Amino acid sequence: MFSYSETRNAKHETQNTFPMSENNFNNKFLHTPYSKPDAYGALSMPIYQNAAYEFATAEEMEAAFIGKIPEHTYSRITNPTVQHFESKIQTITGAFGVTALNSGMAAISNAIITLAKTGSNIITSKHLFGNTYSFFSSTMAAFGVETRFCDLTNIDEVESHIDANTCAVFLEIITNPQMEVVDLKALSAITKAAGVPLVADTTIVPFCAFKAKQWGINIEIVSSTKYISGGATSLGGLIIDYGNFNWISSPKLHVLSKEFGPAAFTVKLRKEIHRNLGAYMTPQVAALQSIGLETLSLRYERATSSCLNLVKRLETLTGVESVNYNGLESNHFYELSLSQFGKNPGAMFTFNLASREACFSFLNKLKLIKRATNLFDNKTLAIHPASTIFGPFTPELRQEMRVSDKTIRVSVGMEDVEDLFKDIEQAVK
Repeated sequence: MFSYSETRNAKHETQNTFPMSENNFNNKFLHTPYSKPDAYGALSMPIYQNAAYEFATAEEMEAAFIGKIPEHTYSRITNPTVQHFESKIQTITGAFGVTALNSGMAAISNAIITLAKTGSNIITSKHLFGNTYSFFSSTMAAFGVETRFCDLTNIDEVESHIDANTCAVFLEIITNPQMEVVDLKALSAITKAAGVPLVADTTIVPFCAFKAKQWGINIEIVSSTKYISGGATSLGGLIIDYGNFNWISSPKLHVLSKEFGPAAFTVKLRKEIHRNLGAYMTPQVAALQSIGLETLSLRYERATSSCLNLVKRLETLTGVESVNYNGLESNHFYELSLSQFGKNPGAMFTFNLASREACFSFLNKLKLIKRATNLFDNKTLAIHPASTIFGPFTPELRQEMRVSDKTIRVSVGMEDVEDLFKDIEQAVK
């Protein structure tokens, strides 16, 4: 007779043999199997709210700590709940490795520190989110890592900045708040030829609408605080390694690559960097974000549809000087954006009013839309980037970064689009 645990194991194996379509985004993560069967058959991965794990013998403990067996040792390093969340992301992206951290900035910093060392350089644009720019220009500079800012839409200029010490080219696939779009095929061709990894923050367009690996991205960074969390329930970040880069050309990872090949980045990250920096995701957050992942494609479809509807109406609204959204046919990046992200490229847009004072007046008159930072909450949010996210920067630097005093940034949520338009209309008037 089967014991209860044997019955659980048999049931677990049977449930995970059903053939699923390779392209079915929702089925893939909804039915990602646990690494071990749950004793009680829980349909949602339990929250393993603990720090340490017991071992049967000293020999087993030694084997786990030195990585000979894949067992958890300490929740700062791995945790079953977080691991299952990582497995879901790995399943839907087809990645080689996924590391979940406690914020989007933690994901950026851990990834770059894995790649960079004193004397190396990073190529990126000044058209970045405020803290990302500060991380490159100040934090990494203090450790002797040079950041070479250039126009990433100019492939020749990018190519001219690459040399033997270049450890990465970094970009946002749609810049925040400039809404700039880079030709990913052209850029990835340059980086591949030069033997430099392409690292991309893809937060603006989630996995259900954008497949990073297909566009030549080697390391993908995502702030899971945004779409994935399911309505701003928690902070999180993801580093996704596609295992499609030869690290022998990396200034920092070339020695590791001789032993681990395409796995060199993830080995360095998991065995050293994320352990030493201590920014691993917590099990509570992993549970919340696993739930958020289940409605990602539905929320994204609703929010982006509302966003496109809204910006088309704003184009004709008196008092609005201009609207910036890549899904508008009048947008400079429309064709490129359409080819890379589809007809609804994210649920964020910006628009310009007459002045900074007009922007503040607009924000103060809002009744439904929330005055708040963050992106892709279930609630619609509005912010004046120049005075908030980019407030610590000088006016001259903000001008170089193309962050105007006249710009409002909007993140579209789940509300009725007619009510959103009415709120914007009354606030503009």
